[in-house]
Amino acid sequence: MRSQRTLLLVEVALTVALAAALNFLALRLPINFAGGSISLSMVPIFVLALRRGVGAGLIAGFAFGCIDLVIEPYFLAPIQVLLDYGVAYAAVGLAGLGAGVFRMTSERSALAGAAVSVPFMLLGGLARFAAAWTSGVVFFGSNAPKGQPVWLYSIVYNSSYLLPSLVISITAAILILPVLQRAVPVLAPDSKAVSA
Repeated sequence: MRSQRTLLLVEVALTVALAAALNFLALRLPINFAGGSISLSMVPIFVLALRRGVGAGLIAGFAFGCIDLVIEPYFLAPIQVLLDYGVAYAAVGLAGLGAGVFRMTSERSALAGAAVSVPFMLLGGLARFAAAWTSGVVFFGSNAPKGQPVWLYSIVYNSSYLLPSLVISITAAILILPVLQRAVPVLAPDSKAVSA
């Protein structure tokens, strides 16, 4: 049992490190003057969450948010920092709500397991968007062009980088999950096989 906890801790640490490394390859658009970039940082969190569950995903996401705050800080208020970093990335871990479905389906077909996980990755990405949108409305509304509703400005601004990031991240996760599941399977809890 202790070795399983150690393995999970190592996987969470590797996930956070990989997300941070991928974030260095991010593409910042000129419109994103107040933060946000197109990146693959959600991919490792999606993969961990779907393989190990929502708890591991939430912890890894929150930890990565803290690392991202240290690497690229944008501080206006404590609640803004919490929303933009801790809550936003922890929310990506909600993809882990589909861990059971992923494990059961991937025992029959690793590719099918990845495919049925798409709605859960969408949930994680949309939850991150909700945190970023809320922060945009509350803390960045003064950046909205004159006459444009703040809620619409926040949708447009956050969609400019989160939507492409989500599409690319889900695509990458769909490609990675079957390969990883074949190499290092994580099986459903009721499976008779021994998990690695």
